[in-house]
Amino acid sequence: MRERIRQVRLALNLTQKEFGEKLGFTQTHLSMMEIGKSGIVNKSVKLMCTTFNINEHWLRTGEGEMFCASPYEREFREIFSRLTRDTQQCLLVIAKELLSIQQKFLHEPESADASEPEAGMIEEG
Repeated sequence: MRERIRQVRLALNLTQKEFGEKLGFTQTHLSMMEIGKSGIVNKSVKLMCTTFNINEHWLRTGEGEMFCASPYEREFREIFSRLTRDTQQCLLVIAKELLSIQQKFLHEPESADASEPEAGMIEEG
């Protein structure tokens, strides 16, 4: 993880001092983290991810993208992690259904005359 912290810092074009200041760390502390002479606590990982929109899974494992793709992804992950396992499974089913609906909507051909309501639809008046 120490090397990935360095990679993030370099990707953001920040010095150790600048990166550390944004996190409330000294340059020395950050340097010790990067070279492995100081442990990296969970609180520091969370702080880095929140501050710089880093994908926490990537930071911990090296898998996936360095940064979160969406400004909502971090918030979603935080909420999801606080749900019970049963509620997580329910949310996953809902998310898959939303994805299916989105795909149908995006790939549905537009009607020839958008001003006429489709059969079975009620026109508001």
